[in-house]
Amino acid sequence: MSLLIREQIPRPTVEASIGQPASAADAEARVLAASIARGDEAAFRALYERYHQRLFRFALVLGRGDESLAQDTVQAVFVVAAKKLRRADSEEHLWNWLARIARQQLAKAWRTRRREAVMVSVEVLPEDCPATAEPDSFLEEVLDGAVKMLDSEERRLIRIFYFDRLSQKEIAEQLGTTPKAISSRLERAREKLRLMIKRKLSHET
Repeated sequence: MSLLIREQIPRPTVEASIGQPASAADAEARVLAASIARGDEAAFRALYERYHQRLFRFALVLGRGDESLAQDTVQAVFVVAAKKLRRADSEEHLWNWLARIARQQLAKAWRTRRREAVMVSVEVLPEDCPATAEPDSFLEEVLDGAVKMLDSEERRLIRIFYFDRLSQKEIAEQLGTTPKAISSRLERAREKLRLMIKRKLSHET
Protein backbone atom coordinates (compact mmCIF):
# COMPACT_ATOMS: atom_id res chain seq x y z
CA MET A 1 0.00 0.00 0.00
CA SER A 2 1.25 3.51 -0.74
CA LEU A 3 2.39 5.66 2.15
CA LEU A 4 0.60 8.63 0.62
CA ILE A 5 -2.72 7.37 1.89
CA ARG A 6 -4.40 10.69 2.61
CA GLU A 7 -3.69 12.04 -0.83
CA GLN A 8 -4.68 8.96 -2.81
CA ILE A 9 -7.84 7.75 -1.07
CA PRO A 10 -11.04 9.68 -1.89
CA ARG A 11 -13.13 11.31 0.81
CA PRO A 12 -15.38 8.89 2.71
CA THR A 13 -18.39 7.58 0.92
CA VAL A 14 -19.00 4.44 2.97
CA GLU A 15 -21.53 4.74 5.79
CA ALA A 16 -19.93 4.36 9.21
CA SER A 17 -20.83 1.29 11.25
CA ILE A 18 -22.01 3.48 14.13
CA GLY A 19 -25.79 3.23 14.24
CA GLN A 20 -25.92 -0.07 12.38
CA PRO A 21 -27.27 -3.15 14.17
CA ALA A 22 -24.41 -4.85 16.00
CA SER A 23 -24.76 -8.03 13.97
CA ALA A 24 -24.49 -6.15 10.66
CA ALA A 25 -21.49 -4.09 11.80
CA ASP A 26 -19.78 -7.20 13.14
CA ALA A 27 -20.38 -9.08 9.91
CA GLU A 28 -18.95 -6.19 7.87
CA ALA A 29 -15.88 -6.05 10.12
CA ARG A 30 -15.26 -9.76 9.58
CA VAL A 31 -15.61 -9.42 5.83
CA LEU A 32 -13.34 -6.36 5.71
CA ALA A 33 -10.58 -8.06 7.68
CA ALA A 34 -10.74 -11.26 5.63
CA SER A 35 -10.74 -9.33 2.35
CA ILE A 36 -7.78 -7.17 3.38
CA ALA A 37 -5.90 -10.33 4.34
CA ARG A 38 -6.39 -11.45 0.71
CA GLY A 39 -5.01 -8.15 -0.58
CA ASP A 40 -8.35 -6.65 -1.65
CA GLU A 41 -7.71 -2.96 -2.45
CA ALA A 42 -11.39 -2.04 -2.30
CA ALA A 43 -11.67 -3.50 1.19
CA PHE A 44 -8.63 -1.52 2.29
CA ARG A 45 -10.18 1.68 0.96
CA ALA A 46 -13.40 0.87 2.84
CA LEU A 47 -11.41 0.35 6.05
CA TYR A 48 -9.68 3.68 5.54
CA GLU A 49 -12.92 5.51 4.81
CA ARG A 50 -14.60 4.05 7.87
CA TYR A 51 -11.88 4.52 10.46
CA HIS A 52 -9.63 7.37 9.32
CA GLN A 53 -11.52 10.13 11.11
CA ARG A 54 -11.96 8.22 14.36
CA LEU A 55 -8.30 7.19 14.40
CA PHE A 56 -7.18 10.76 13.78
CA ARG A 57 -9.31 12.02 16.68
CA PHE A 58 -7.95 9.23 18.88
CA ALA A 59 -4.32 9.90 17.92
CA LEU A 60 -4.72 13.66 18.27
CA VAL A 61 -5.61 13.29 21.93
CA LEU A 62 -3.08 10.55 22.64
CA GLY A 63 -0.46 12.77 21.05
CA ARG A 64 -1.44 15.70 23.29
CA GLY A 65 -2.76 17.74 20.38
CA ASP A 66 0.27 17.21 18.14
CA GLU A 67 -1.29 17.31 14.66
CA SER A 68 1.68 16.03 12.67
CA LEU A 69 2.22 13.19 15.13
CA ALA A 70 -1.45 12.23 14.86
CA GLN A 71 -1.32 12.24 11.06
CA ASP A 72 1.86 10.16 11.01
CA THR A 73 0.32 7.73 13.49
CA VAL A 74 -2.83 7.23 11.44
CA GLN A 75 -0.79 6.66 8.29
CA ALA A 76 1.35 4.11 10.13
CA VAL A 77 -1.73 2.30 11.44
CA PHE A 78 -3.09 1.77 7.94
CA VAL A 79 0.29 0.62 6.66
CA VAL A 80 0.36 -1.98 9.44
CA ALA A 81 -3.25 -2.94 8.74
CA ALA A 82 -2.48 -3.53 5.07
CA LYS A 83 0.33 -5.91 6.06
CA LYS A 84 -0.94 -7.61 9.20
CA LEU A 85 -4.72 -7.43 9.53
CA ARG A 86 -5.97 -10.98 9.12
CA ARG A 87 -9.25 -11.36 10.99
CA ALA A 88 -11.76 -9.56 13.18
CA ASP A 89 -14.43 -11.22 15.29
CA SER A 90 -16.54 -8.06 15.56
CA GLU A 91 -16.57 -4.32 14.87
CA GLU A 92 -15.38 -3.71 18.42
CA HIS A 93 -12.56 -6.20 17.97
CA LEU A 94 -11.47 -4.48 14.76
CA TRP A 95 -11.52 -1.01 16.34
CA ASN A 96 -9.60 -2.22 19.40
CA TRP A 97 -6.97 -3.76 17.11
CA LEU A 98 -6.56 -0.49 15.21
CA ALA A 99 -6.44 1.52 18.45
CA ARG A 100 -3.79 -0.80 19.88
CA ILE A 101 -1.64 -0.30 16.79
CA ALA A 102 -2.08 3.46 17.17
CA ARG A 103 -0.91 3.28 20.77
CA GLN A 104 2.11 1.21 19.75
CA GLN A 105 3.04 3.63 16.98
CA LEU A 106 2.72 6.60 19.34
CA ALA A 107 4.85 4.83 21.94
CA LYS A 108 7.57 4.34 19.33
CA ALA A 109 7.35 8.00 18.37
CA TRP A 110 7.69 9.17 21.97
CA ARG A 111 10.69 6.87 22.53
CA THR A 112 12.32 8.30 19.41
CA ARG A 113 11.69 11.83 20.67
CA ARG A 114 13.25 10.99 23.99
CA ARG A 115 16.36 9.66 22.25
CA GLU A 116 16.50 12.89 20.30
CA ALA A 117 15.79 15.04 23.36
CA VAL A 118 18.68 17.32 22.57
CA MET A 119 16.66 18.48 19.52
CA VAL A 120 13.25 18.60 21.21
CA SER A 121 11.98 20.92 23.93
CA VAL A 122 11.50 18.92 27.13
CA GLU A 123 8.11 20.51 27.76
CA VAL A 124 6.54 18.87 24.72
CA LEU A 125 7.28 15.38 26.05
CA PRO A 126 4.81 13.90 28.54
CA GLU A 127 6.20 12.23 31.64
CA ASP A 128 4.52 8.94 30.77
CA CYS A 129 4.25 7.23 27.42
CA PRO A 130 0.75 7.75 25.97
CA ALA A 131 0.54 4.03 25.15
CA THR A 132 -0.79 3.51 28.67
CA ALA A 133 -3.34 6.30 28.46
CA GLU A 134 -7.00 6.27 29.40
CA PRO A 135 -9.82 4.29 27.72
CA ASP A 136 -10.71 5.25 24.16
CA SER A 137 -14.09 6.75 25.07
CA PHE A 138 -12.47 9.09 27.59
CA LEU A 139 -9.92 10.28 25.05
CA GLU A 140 -12.62 11.02 22.50
CA GLU A 141 -14.53 12.96 25.16
CA VAL A 142 -11.40 15.00 25.87
CA LEU A 143 -11.13 16.00 22.21
CA ASP A 144 -14.83 16.83 21.96
CA GLY A 145 -14.59 18.95 25.09
CA ALA A 146 -11.51 20.80 23.83
CA VAL A 147 -13.11 21.51 20.45
CA LYS A 148 -16.23 22.88 22.15
CA MET A 149 -14.05 25.40 24.01
CA LEU A 150 -12.95 26.99 20.73
CA ASP A 151 -15.02 29.80 19.29
CA SER A 152 -17.48 28.99 16.53
CA GLU A 153 -15.20 30.01 13.64
CA GLU A 154 -12.29 28.00 15.05
CA ARG A 155 -14.52 24.96 15.52
CA ARG A 156 -15.67 25.26 11.93
CA LEU A 157 -12.09 25.46 10.63
CA ILE A 158 -10.98 22.45 12.67
CA ARG A 159 -13.97 20.44 11.49
CA ILE A 160 -13.71 21.15 7.77
CA PHE A 161 -9.91 20.87 7.63
CA TYR A 162 -9.33 17.76 9.74
CA PHE A 163 -12.62 15.89 9.66
CA ASP A 164 -14.13 16.94 6.32
CA ARG A 165 -10.56 16.97 4.91
CA LEU A 166 -10.87 20.02 2.71
CA SER A 167 -7.62 21.66 1.62
CA GLN A 168 -6.71 25.17 2.73
CA LYS A 169 -7.40 26.34 -0.82
CA GLU A 170 -10.87 24.76 -0.79
CA ILE A 171 -11.63 26.30 2.60
CA ALA A 172 -10.49 29.72 1.40
CA GLU A 173 -12.78 29.49 -1.62
CA GLN A 174 -15.67 28.40 0.58
CA LEU A 175 -15.13 31.25 3.06
CA GLY A 176 -14.22 33.91 0.50
CA THR A 177 -10.67 34.54 1.72
CA THR A 178 -7.10 33.51 0.88
CA PRO A 179 -5.23 30.26 1.63
CA LYS A 180 -2.65 32.32 3.55
CA ALA A 181 -5.36 33.74 5.81
CA ILE A 182 -6.77 30.26 6.38
CA SER A 183 -3.29 28.97 7.23
CA SER A 184 -2.84 31.66 9.89
CA ARG A 185 -6.29 31.06 11.38
CA LEU A 186 -5.74 27.31 11.43
CA GLU A 187 -2.41 27.69 13.19
CA ARG A 188 -4.00 29.80 15.93
CA ALA A 189 -6.85 27.32 16.30
CA ARG A 190 -4.42 24.38 16.40
CA GLU A 191 -2.35 25.99 19.14
CA LYS A 192 -5.42 26.67 21.25
CA LEU A 193 -6.62 23.10 20.72
CA ARG A 194 -3.24 21.68 21.75
CA LEU A 195 -3.22 23.72 24.96
CA MET A 196 -6.79 22.78 25.82
CA ILE A 197 -6.14 19.06 25.29
CA LYS A 198 -3.03 19.18 27.48
CA ARG A 199 -4.89 21.07 30.21
CA LYS A 200 -7.87 18.72 30.18
CA LEU A 201 -5.61 15.66 30.34
CA SER A 202 -3.53 17.11 33.18
CA HIS A 203 -6.69 17.91 35.16
CA GLU A 204 -8.32 14.53 34.57
CA THR A 205 -5.32 12.25 35.05
